Amino acid sequence: MARDTVKNVTPAEEPSSKDKQKAKEENEAKTDGEKKDEVEELSEEDLQLKNELEMLVERLKEGDVNLHRPALESLRTLIRTSTSSMTSVPKPLKFLRSHYVTITEIYQNWPPGDNKLFLADILSVLAMTYDEGKRESLKYRLQGSREDPGSWGHEYVRHLSTEIGQEYVSRTEKELSTDDLMALALEVVPFFLKHNAEADAVDLLLELEAIDQLPQYVDKDTYARVCLYMVSCVNLLVPPDDIQFLRTAHQIYRQHDKYTEAVSLAIRLGDHDLIKEDFEAAGHIDALLQKQIAFQLGRQQIDIPEIEDEDLKEILSNSHLSKHFIALAKELDVLEPKTPEDIYKSHLENIRPGFTSGSVDSARQNLASTFVNAFVNAGFAKDKLISIEDGTTWIYKNKDHGMLSAAASIGMIMLWDVDLGLSHVDKYLYSSEDHIQAGALLAIGLINTGVRNENDPAFALLSEHIEKPKAMMRISAIVGLGMAYSGSHREDVQELLSPFISDTTLNMEIASLAALSLGLVFVGSCHGDITSTILQTMMERDESQLKETWGRFMGLGLALLYLGKQDAAEATLETLKAIEHPIGKQVRILVEICSYAGTGNVLKIQDMLHACNDHLDKEKEDDLHQAFAVLGVALIAIGEDIGAEMALRTFNHLMHYGEPVIRRAVPLALGLLCASNPLLNVLETLSKYSHDNDADVAINAIFAMGLVGAGTNNARLAQMLRQLASYYHKEPNCLFMVRISQGLLHMGKGTISINPYHSDRQLMSPVAIAGLLATLVAFTDTKTFILGRNHWFLYYLVTAMYPRFLITLDEDLNSLPVTVRVGQAVDVVGQAGRPKTITGFQTHSTPVLLAHSERAELATEEYISLSHVLEGFVLLRKNPDFMEEDKE
Repeated sequence: MARDTVKNVTPAEEPSSKDKQKAKEENEAKTDGEKKDEVEELSEEDLQLKNELEMLVERLKEGDVNLHRPALESLRTLIRTSTSSMTSVPKPLKFLRSHYVTITEIYQNWPPGDNKLFLADILSVLAMTYDEGKRESLKYRLQGSREDPGSWGHEYVRHLSTEIGQEYVSRTEKELSTDDLMALALEVVPFFLKHNAEADAVDLLLELEAIDQLPQYVDKDTYARVCLYMVSCVNLLVPPDDIQFLRTAHQIYRQHDKYTEAVSLAIRLGDHDLIKEDFEAAGHIDALLQKQIAFQLGRQQIDIPEIEDEDLKEILSNSHLSKHFIALAKELDVLEPKTPEDIYKSHLENIRPGFTSGSVDSARQNLASTFVNAFVNAGFAKDKLISIEDGTTWIYKNKDHGMLSAAASIGMIMLWDVDLGLSHVDKYLYSSEDHIQAGALLAIGLINTGVRNENDPAFALLSEHIEKPKAMMRISAIVGLGMAYSGSHREDVQELLSPFISDTTLNMEIASLAALSLGLVFVGSCHGDITSTILQTMMERDESQLKETWGRFMGLGLALLYLGKQDAAEATLETLKAIEHPIGKQVRILVEICSYAGTGNVLKIQDMLHACNDHLDKEKEDDLHQAFAVLGVALIAIGEDIGAEMALRTFNHLMHYGEPVIRRAVPLALGLLCASNPLLNVLETLSKYSHDNDADVAINAIFAMGLVGAGTNNARLAQMLRQLASYYHKEPNCLFMVRISQGLLHMGKGTISINPYHSDRQLMSPVAIAGLLATLVAFTDTKTFILGRNHWFLYYLVTAMYPRFLITLDEDLNSLPVTVRVGQAVDVVGQAGRPKTITGFQTHSTPVLLAHSERAELATEEYISLSHVLEGFVLLRKNPDFMEEDKE
């Protein structure tokens, strides 16, 4: 036992001696360190510097005026030449801190003169380290000799600009003059711009509400970074600053002859005169550049009348779209038409034999196949069901209103190809079956969507049928006109359709669809006559009529007139308060969400969430406005990433705690927020909702999955939808919706997108938003509209459909294959140097397809792009400085 103890002790003793040694060494090291610190703190140099500074301060105290000037100059030299690390204060400022109060007293006692001004400059710099929120740096700066603030270094200028901003706010509250602050700020701005601090310059002028002063200081080296920063700030600013920023950036781009950038900002401003002015100015400089701008305007469906040039007319009318789309299909080898079964791949659905959903030829399944066939083969001008010689047999496989949708699907397949499409539809216009004839009228509208034809066939053909006694014909003609002329602001369409709204003897269905069509045609125009006609009708109509489910479309028609116009809708909103019927509240919400669409306005999103907060009793009061409020959250947040991300979180809460009407609208809002952008977390969420106990939530979630994946061919989503098809194989309504979503997922065989944002996600297409909203509002009452007789509402998506391609053209507008790099877009705002704008790229030869968050750049220096964004149609010009490398 004793031996054990000894054993245990000895090893314990050994370390103790080692520990002693270690401790001794550590102590020595510590004392060395302390000595070093002391030395470091007051090394000879520092000691000398400290003594020198103290001596200079003493000199300033003395009465001998001749000593003051040299002492001040020595102080200035010492402060300016001192160096410091990023984290520590320069030594002279550190040592002079204790003398700050003394120096201020000296300053007070000196008589006015050059020396006093000089001392004010030095005090202004010293105040940086002594600042206690009194803004003394700025105070002494304004009293000083007015030499260049930049001579005192970058940190001083930044400190000064912060104080200028604070002082400006405090003075404006007290209504004092701010001219001296403005003069100083305009000295600081050029310094910032010269030293790669563009963001600081912009922020300073924003605080002083003088952003319009910026263009005079921007030069060819700084304009790109300044404008990039300004444009990316727009979503985060409150009106009217956002408009002011866009106008200033537009002015800077125009100064530097960057017309395509200027036009895209003019489009964002929605200023038609400015767009026209840019377009004409570009024409004086370069005809090819004007064509590139015409492509931009064509994409946004903005028409510029009084143009003589045939080429420009053709580009603006989008009539080349079909030709290039078919060429893209050939290039990608997807021209071969697909059947619905190719899309369903039902052999992969694990359903036991005997329970197959495919073998029974039910009308509902055939209707689903009609839509799938239409969406998948959209724009390819051929398919295997309808456009063939024997197409009528497929139409007769559908019942009643199914025939209407089947005949209309020809329009979708012939999309953008007016001449060929009309020749195919023609025979159905004379059909003895009313439904087929009505479907043919709708097809005419579909074919002409997004393209304009100088002969105006849609107006001629549809206006004939609009007075027909049969309601079905009228409705198809009205809806067809709305689609064909969406965004065109055509007064003749207004004259034709307005009487249908104001005539209170007509039923609510016709009046509401006429209002919706006018909303599409005059989207974002704030058209006074149409507004007053719709408001008048709402006030005059009987309560029982306003109660009808169709009333919501009359409200939507009114709301679309104010799309993106923000405050312009105030008067209309006030008038709507006078309508006591619940429809007044619904329409108010619709007008409000449309007027702030894509602005990311946080206050409006909060208003919408407040509207969702009330738990209403459906028996006693109408709660439909809450569904629109949920859609509103997505519609307002759609334009910017941070808002969209926050909206996703909000929807999660609404789904947990919301009333049924809110829960049904959440999937639709998700579909709108991420249209053609299959984010994994959104797909997972929708997949969860698609198994919800509430059948309406499940149906809306399944449709939203189709919207989110529209035209992307996303394999994961395709797999999810196949699983849903086998899960719901006994539920005809859910299965119908799954099929529709499968059609949307493979829209245009994966070449067409329905995302309303384009041009590097900078521009929102109003007609695309309008079409998406019309479809989603129909889904707020799925049983009546989509699962009832009005499934043709799905065709409203056509206004949002556009190929997601990049096609490069030469100067004669012929396709010109070049190599491009396609990768994930990277946000480079405010980054130093010339950072890469894309990451993880692959090199392809044009034409190529671009996904939602992808960006392309030219991989060759042989050509110069005339557009600032490689998307859609891009014109290329030979680079005159290009030297081909010698090939050995």
